[in-house]
Amino acid sequence: MTILAIETSCDETSVAIVKDGHILSNIISSQYIHNKFGGVVPEIASRSHLNAISLVTKEALEHSGLDISDINAIAATTEPGLIGSLVVGTNFAKGLSLRFNLPVVPVNHIEGHLFSGFINNTDLHFPFIALVVSGGHTILFEVSNFNSYKIIGHTIDDAAGEAFDKTAKLIGFTYPGGPLIDKYAKKGNPEKYKFPRPLINSLDFNFSFSGLKTSVKYFIAKNFPEGVKEGDYPDLCASIQEAIVDVLVSKSLIAAKSRGINQLVVSGGVSANSRLREKLSKFSEDYSIEVFIPEFQYCMDNAAMIGFLASKKIEELGLYYFFDLKFTASPNVFRRKALK
Repeated sequence: MTILAIETSCDETSVAIVKDGHILSNIISSQYIHNKFGGVVPEIASRSHLNAISLVTKEALEHSGLDISDINAIAATTEPGLIGSLVVGTNFAKGLSLRFNLPVVPVNHIEGHLFSGFINNTDLHFPFIALVVSGGHTILFEVSNFNSYKIIGHTIDDAAGEAFDKTAKLIGFTYPGGPLIDKYAKKGNPEKYKFPRPLINSLDFNFSFSGLKTSVKYFIAKNFPEGVKEGDYPDLCASIQEAIVDVLVSKSLIAAKSRGINQLVVSGGVSANSRLREKLSKFSEDYSIEVFIPEFQYCMDNAAMIGFLASKKIEELGLYYFFDLKFTASPNVFRRKALK
């Protein structure tokens, strides 16, 4: 079974070729044009996808060594995300379907991240706890199998990725600011400044990062009235990052321990953060929990995870189930349950 998968939920145009669950190619084209606007501009994102998707598809096929005639099915992200960007990807998938008589598997972007830990990790098994942490989402799941999972915690305001980007903007960094905080934090002292760890001692597994953002805002206004200088970047970035990471690590490991589950998957764009990876590795041993984090290329928005999950859907429901092209794109997080 060979699948051509398409991911266009935000500002990455990605196409992957997945054969029998193995990734043959995974091409990602990022839209750096948004940097000067301080965030993703939806209209520009959708137009950029239009310009890139054919070329990225061609490159993915070339890297896989296959031709479109070797493809058995198409997969496309249908939700959640920027509606214009999603429409570009889903309509392109439907066009390929009509041209080459191929079924199209609709895939939820969050579910793609949720199960991406299986890519290149043969030791991962059910059940596991999963933290999907990205620019727009911070969600804890208890996962029983590909058909069954439940949300046990989520952010009640800003997601962790938003906290990174918004505090980075307060410092004076360009978008996306999260990677810049990670970069400077490596040279700084995480104990230099004390920022709040919202809900870290709550009796649930929910998250909140808006208070941290507000704290950083007032701290900078008071201590750096003329703006943060480059020499102050390392300690400030390390202290902000430590506050965010402490909450993510604590909530995730306690969730796994409290449910008697010894495997934790951390995925999504923020899972690429070096300090998060370091602390998870350090403290997971204390909790006797095995942590799985996808390779960097599978942390960011990518089509490989979409193709991988599509292969599981086809195993469950069969190819002919997906010749119905009545599905639509949506900005909503969950409209369909797992493989249904």
